[in-house]
Amino acid sequence: MITILDASTLPVTWWKSSRSDTGAQCVECGLLDGGAVAVRDSKHPTGPAIVFGRGALAAMVGAVATGDL
Repeated sequence: MITILDASTLPVTWWKSSRSDTGAQCVECGLLDGGAVAVRDSKHPTGPAIVFGRGALAAMVGAVATGDL
């Protein structure tokens, strides 16, 4: 996992989950070269982002889905 201080500097197209609503609790994802995935807070596009490998992201999403995180 890598932290990027300004997510707007990443060369990605950001998207929100199709399950996101118009509320303020959204994250956005962007695919990077090599298959890594960047994640940022949609309310702060110039704020930090976390970059995960696909396996690490899948593990984190699985842990959230099962209530382990």
